[in-house]
Amino acid sequence: MTARIVVDGDSCPVKNEIIMAAGQFNVPVLMVSSYDHVLSGSDGVEVVQVDRSQQSADLYIANHIGKGDIVVTQDYGLAALAIAKSCKGLSPRGDMFHAGNIDYLLERRHAHAKARRGGRYAKGPKPFTDEDRSRFTGVLLKLLRDMQENVQF
Repeated sequence: MTARIVVDGDSCPVKNEIIMAAGQFNVPVLMVSSYDHVLSGSDGVEVVQVDRSQQSADLYIANHIGKGDIVVTQDYGLAALAIAKSCKGLSPRGDMFHAGNIDYLLERRHAHAKARRGGRYAKGPKPFTDEDRSRFTGVLLKLLRDMQENVQF
């Protein structure tokens, strides 16, 4: 099986950038989303729709990824599972998830959830910007270039 880009598609703001980059490197894409989100496949892009329960897309992805895949997600839990399966984890803002930062990110998520349950409310994530989009595209293209040079596809 060749490496591919697997996308947690429900709230991914960089789907078009992923499709463009994947096309340049002839890498297949698997987009997974719930039935609530309408995605359409195209050449090199497979779309899988799952039920709308909270973790369905994450569970599908976790069960269908393999070594060398690039997993694009905002979910730290899914990113941790991807790292454990020797995948590359990438956020839509262009941040790489890896063994050196995932424990910290999971602990921070837990602390924020605990604070929210205690009555503290966070502002939520920063708005997604064109700079985030550009950073993601640059990181993904570099990752694909590096992987191609190492003949991992």
